[in-house]
Amino acid sequence: MIGPFEADGDQTPLTHEEREGLIPMHVTLRSELNELEQRNIAAADRWVFSRRRPVLDDSFLRNLHRRMFGEVWKWAGTYRKTSRNIGIEAHLVETALRQAVADARYWVENRTFDPDELALRFAHRIVQIHPFPNGNGRWSRLAGDLLVVQHGAPHRGRRFTWGRMSLQSPGDTRKAYIAALRAADEHDIGPLLAFARS
Repeated sequence: MIGPFEADGDQTPLTHEEREGLIPMHVTLRSELNELEQRNIAAADRWVFSRRRPVLDDSFLRNLHRRMFGEVWKWAGTYRKTSRNIGIEAHLVETALRQAVADARYWVENRTFDPDELALRFAHRIVQIHPFPNGNGRWSRLAGDLLVVQHGAPHRGRRFTWGRMSLQSPGDTRKAYIAALRAADEHDIGPLLAFARS
C-alpha cells in the first residue's frame, strides 16, 4: 500500500507544511487521496465547460486550480513558496505565469500557431513553471483543453485525449507523456502534439 504522500515516478513530493494542508482527515492511502482529488477535478471540469471562461487570465488560472483541488487541499489556488525538483524558483512563479498568459494572448491574436499547437505550447509552458505545490499536470492539461475548445477550428476544437488513460499512475502512458514533455522542454513540440491527440 502506498501512503498518501509518497511520491512515485515523476510526481513532485510535498513538503511537511504542504502535507498539513490536506482537508479530509481520514485519508491514509494514495488511492483515497487520488479518488478525492478526482471527484473535485470532475466537478471543476463540469464548471469550467459550463460557459465560456477567460482561460488566458492568471487570476482565472489560480481559480481553476482552486476549483480542481479546493475541497482536498487548503493551499489550492495558491502559488507554491518552496523550491521543487521541477519548475522555476518560487519567487518567480507569479511573473512567469503572467508572461506565459501574455504570450499566449499574443499567439491567439496573431494566429502564431494552429489551435492544437497553441494550446499545447501554453499547457507545456505553465506546467514547466510548476506554480502550485501539486496538481500542476492535471491543471495545465485542463487549461490546454479549455484553450483548444475555445480557439480551435470546428473539426479540431475538441478536447485532447492525452493518451486516453490516467496519467496519475505509473505506466507506459505516463512514461510517454513525460517523454513528450521532456521533448517540449528541448523545443520539440511534435511528440506532445502526437501524444495529446492519441
